[in-house]
Amino acid sequence: MLFHMKDQKAAVLENELNKLQKDGPAAWADLPEDELFTPAGFSESRAEATAYSNYSYWGSTIRAFFKNKIAVALLIALVAVVAFAFLQPYLPGQKDPILIHNDQWGLPLNNIPPSKEFWFGTNSIGQDLWARIWAGTRTSLFIGFSVAFVEAVVGILVGVLWGYVRKLDFFFTELYNVLDNIPQTLLLILISYILKPGVSTIVFALSLTGWLGMARFIRNQIIIIRDREYNLASRCLGTPLTRIALKNILPFMTSVIVTLAATEIPSYISYEVFLSYIGMGLKDMSLGNLIEASQNAMQTPGWEIEFWTPVAVASIITVVLYVVGQNLGDASDPRTHM
Repeated sequence: MLFHMKDQKAAVLENELNKLQKDGPAAWADLPEDELFTPAGFSESRAEATAYSNYSYWGSTIRAFFKNKIAVALLIALVAVVAFAFLQPYLPGQKDPILIHNDQWGLPLNNIPPSKEFWFGTNSIGQDLWARIWAGTRTSLFIGFSVAFVEAVVGILVGVLWGYVRKLDFFFTELYNVLDNIPQTLLLILISYILKPGVSTIVFALSLTGWLGMARFIRNQIIIIRDREYNLASRCLGTPLTRIALKNILPFMTSVIVTLAATEIPSYISYEVFLSYIGMGLKDMSLGNLIEASQNAMQTPGWEIEFWTPVAVASIITVVLYVVGQNLGDASDPRTHM
């Protein structure tokens, strides 16, 4: 019965085909226009619909990053240090970084070596170095991450406008040329003179020109890839510009954006340390402020730990951030995904 029904359908189709070939276009001449043609319509959500793929960009990025065991170990250590730095004041047994500790006769416990009570010892006036190191680390990390966030947001926004809106190219090019030729160290010193020294002043000063490199890179990459075949096809299909930027262009640049942002954080911490070291930075407690305050201890035998402890912490944080940022940037490159 099944084979018989198939034969019947094949015969009907063959008859219709023979009739069409025999009559030609005249067979459809008497049909109304609404039966001959049906509007296909346009659906924005299906403009670039393709075959199903289980590829996930961020999933592939995570898998590529976790293949590097050293980078994963450094990332875990970095997260632990950042978490402990901000949770340390709320943990039991932690001392006040400003409090001066005295002995039973009321004399300050200055330059006490590391012990069970004072893990890093005390400074020249009897303050706990352990508590001061973590207080300074919190301030320096906050400055680094805040400026990196401003740099990423402003840099990406300006870079996208600079690369896509051709009328703004001259304005942003001239603005870049003016700001990029101002020495950043001189600008930081000038703003520190004008404004009241503080965390907000340092963040503002570093953010003034920090976004230039990111914006310039985004602009150059957009000019290179905006007219590639797949972007032209997307525009022909009616895909909105924002979707093209988010889906086609930004993933292509994610690896370098991540790398730039991660490597800039150590440089911002270094700027803060430099300004505080020359006496023009923060008056609040930071790694740079601790290094500046303890430079005299470097020349006193037995007191060197007061100087080398904040130097070691700042160095370790900057190196770990750089290595993790480089590996995360490589992992987020779509060309490394298999």
